[in-house]
Amino acid sequence: MTAVMESKRPIDPPSTRDSQAALDDLVALLDLEAIEVNIFRGRSPDENRQRVFGGQVAGQALVAAARTIDERGRLVHSLHAYFLRPGDPTVPILYEVDRIRDGRSFSTRRVVAIQHGRAIFNLQASFHDDEPGPDHQLSMPDAMGDPLDLPDFHTRMAPYAEQIGDWYRRPRPIDLRYVDGDPTSRRGRSTTKQHVWLRADGVLPEDPVLHACVVTYASDMTLLDTTLLPFGLDWDTPGVQMASVDHAMWFHRPFRADDWLLYAQSAVSTSSARGMAQGSIFTSDGRLAVSVVQEGLTRLTS
Repeated sequence: MTAVMESKRPIDPPSTRDSQAALDDLVALLDLEAIEVNIFRGRSPDENRQRVFGGQVAGQALVAAARTIDERGRLVHSLHAYFLRPGDPTVPILYEVDRIRDGRSFSTRRVVAIQHGRAIFNLQASFHDDEPGPDHQLSMPDAMGDPLDLPDFHTRMAPYAEQIGDWYRRPRPIDLRYVDGDPTSRRGRSTTKQHVWLRADGVLPEDPVLHACVVTYASDMTLLDTTLLPFGLDWDTPGVQMASVDHAMWFHRPFRADDWLLYAQSAVSTSSARGMAQGSIFTSDGRLAVSVVQEGLTRLTS
């Protein structure tokens, strides 16, 4: 009887202090160990995962590339990456950086992530000096509301807390809030777009490289799901199999990852068991900060 009573107790969501601790853990996760010139070692969080989260390896690879940029003020402006094999979360990841070129205003780096003697991921990133120039951008979508008026993860998933157990209790470093309703509630309804407010759930240090790496981490969290929206499906639909294949980002304007950012996403194409989606990340005052394109496996097994 005691066990039954305990299973019926409400599950409390993590506190604000827990969220800051989770964000601090993410910052520590991105703080790679330098073990040789151009070689860095990263770890995975102590969680029950079957494979390394794609945003983690992308963010860590970008950190490795940035650690080899000596020019003051030269920041990442684009990256292109391929997910080659599932990462093993039980062993460290080695990141080997190739300093391809350092020019007068651009630097290019290639990073290969290695586990068990094999490449699991590769990234090419370009860094650019800050220069003045003409300015134009896409407009931010209208009527996206106040993110604080939208349910956070723990409020949205509270009806399913007993079913998902520890996954519900776990503090999250990124606060995600769906504008159009969460994927589960939209199941069965066809659309091609979704909008998500996101931010690092706490306070980050004053380091633009870290802010870029945190947004790189977060950019992989919802975008590929958009490719299922035209079919009224979501990632939790039985028979759906998804995995990131490649990921590209362009960094246009300064931003803070711990301020609210709007991630406007749209499905581009889904065919041949592959789906492509694009996203635009805006600051809350309407500046286009980042553009993202991702393709992934989108397979229906039943």
